[in-house]
Amino acid sequence: MEFPQAILSRLRTSGVVAGFSVERVADAVPIARALLDGGIDAIELTLRTDAGIESVRAICAEFPEMLVGVGTILTPETAKQVHAAGAAFGVAPGTNPRVVRAAQQAGLPFAPGIATPTDLELAIELGCRFVKFFPAEPCGGIEYLRSMSAPYKHLNIEYFPLGGINADNMLLYLQEPNVLAIGGSWIVNKQLVESQAWTGISARAADVIKRVKESVKR
Repeated sequence: MEFPQAILSRLRTSGVVAGFSVERVADAVPIARALLDGGIDAIELTLRTDAGIESVRAICAEFPEMLVGVGTILTPETAKQVHAAGAAFGVAPGTNPRVVRAAQQAGLPFAPGIATPTDLELAIELGCRFVKFFPAEPCGGIEYLRSMSAPYKHLNIEYFPLGGINADNMLLYLQEPNVLAIGGSWIVNKQLVESQAWTGISARAADVIKRVKESVKR
């Protein structure tokens, strides 16, 4: 299924999606609260730990105002679980037709990962018009994205770059018309989570939002 315009509009307005994984379910709600307190209301919780799905449920139940995306969806069954957990959308590092179709069947808006023109054409064939560009910086960064996406500009594909993006280079991506939002994995710092320094995460989120508002018209 195509992404609902309401979600795409939220992502464009947010600009920055905080990406993180959760080691303990007990940390999920405090992390989400810290991000909201800092002004970030969109996340990509990656399923890289056993606490992933339960953490999605907890955040969705506690913060209906948070736009909850889930990443690292690698199997059709996981796509169904993510939808049942209440997530607003899902993403993956690559383009697996079986996973894309399962997400579509479940009614989960889904952005597959692309890194090459071949990846992008496969995603387009599967009906996707919003895709994750991953890993963004190792692939060549914003210059590579501009060149790679140029032949498909008339199709109005929109991109969600992640991988190697930070506070110093994020504005280069957000100033591109076809970049809807970027993923920021540096915001939820692992050491801050381990020490439960939630105000530190809020401060990092607030700094990001301040930079975006000062430099990017969205």
